[in-house]
Amino acid sequence: MKQKDISALLDEPACAHNSKGKSGCAKPKPGATAGGCAFDGAQIALLPIGDVAHIVHGSIACAGNSWDNRGTRSTGPTLYKIGMTTDLTEQDVIMGRGEKRLFHSIKQAIDSYAPAAVFVYNTCVPALTGDDVEAVCREAEKRWGTPVVPVDAAGFYGTKNLGNRIAGESMVKYVCGGREPDPVPEGIERDGFKVHDICLVGEYNIAGELWRVMPLFDELGLRVLCTLSGDARFREAQTMHRSEVNMMVCSKAMVNVARKLKDAFGTPWFEGSFYGVQDVSQALRDFARIIDDSDLTARTEALIAREEARIDAALEPWRQRLQGRKVLLYTGGVKSWSVISALQDLGMTVVATGTRKSTEEDKARIRELMGEDAVMLDEGNPRTLIDIVRKNDVDILIAGGRNMYTALKARIPFLDINQEREFGYAGYDGMLELAKQLCLTAESPIWEAVRRPAPWAQAVAPQHEAPPIAAAETADAEPVAVEASHA
Repeated sequence: MKQKDISALLDEPACAHNSKGKSGCAKPKPGATAGGCAFDGAQIALLPIGDVAHIVHGSIACAGNSWDNRGTRSTGPTLYKIGMTTDLTEQDVIMGRGEKRLFHSIKQAIDSYAPAAVFVYNTCVPALTGDDVEAVCREAEKRWGTPVVPVDAAGFYGTKNLGNRIAGESMVKYVCGGREPDPVPEGIERDGFKVHDICLVGEYNIAGELWRVMPLFDELGLRVLCTLSGDARFREAQTMHRSEVNMMVCSKAMVNVARKLKDAFGTPWFEGSFYGVQDVSQALRDFARIIDDSDLTARTEALIAREEARIDAALEPWRQRLQGRKVLLYTGGVKSWSVISALQDLGMTVVATGTRKSTEEDKARIRELMGEDAVMLDEGNPRTLIDIVRKNDVDILIAGGRNMYTALKARIPFLDINQEREFGYAGYDGMLELAKQLCLTAESPIWEAVRRPAPWAQAVAPQHEAPPIAAAETADAEPVAVEASHA
């Protein structure tokens, strides 16, 4: 990728704070890729497309462990879980065999798995040696008739966020617009019920969260053409240009996709969240507002009234147990503000939130929810997190997996909120799951047990003196005892 292309991705017109230096869109600095490089970000963004063969062009170390490495779920194909790599060695680099190995790797993937498409991720080594990945992909597609998409996101280009955007750029450039959507099946549309096509961008179906929301869309007559990229299929991504409105779930990751689809096809978009009762309702209202169908609006309000009443009653016993508890939320991106809304719905108090991976828009939303004096953490090293917990009497730390051992060593109740989590918290029913997991974590008897002093560290009570021995007993005592004492 050329320097001007990278600069164009860092300069995002859709961001209201584009002219301001900001952490969310910062240019790469030495060591900045420690939290994930551009390749990592690109693969994370596209890996949930289940029927695609994902080939990592580079050394085998870049491939990592592909099986369930992000917690994203699929209703069908599991091809995305199979790690594929060209496994470049020193000899391949010295002899210039990189492009040849890639060409044969694409053929092997097509012959072995018959994928809907092949995605090829460029990495540092072939980028440095000058492999023309795009040309190889173009020739392979011509030879075998299967779409082959190059994703030029070598790790040294920048951070994980830049890789997310490069992935989105590849989708818009090579995939979107490739086919027309399937017609709506007969018998679904009727008077007063018209089906509208929508897309979700930046939703990855972590722990099956998307499946908690899809029934709501089905009931409203909103057909999701594609979710980029949770539980997605290649042929679905090809139809994204026909969406009537796009919802941006994580703006930091793929806001360039929403902007370019709007520029090319006039598709309006908005940013929303599926965490928290109020945010779910607002997202549904935004779809109805932008589509501007009076029947859809009426159905939406009826559904919201019913679901809010149902979930409010279901959450009441959980709210009584969680009311007033203090939370330290250390995450980033959309979760830095969207999860706050969900916790406040449960009556909890968020004392601080992390913003290391948040945009300026994310920070503005945090201030709306927590006030202008909101404590936002750009860096959350273990000492800082523990100090905040102790200072504010925090009841539970909600963060990513890398902070789990910090919390456990400090004997702080911990709940995983990032991509490794096993439970989905999106949608109305997701709130019930979140409340349940918070109670299970905060009320576990293990915390009281581990905070008590160890048995061997407790003061030993003084032993009582033995009662005096009677004279008669002394006279009758065996002489052996005396001899033993002299010995």
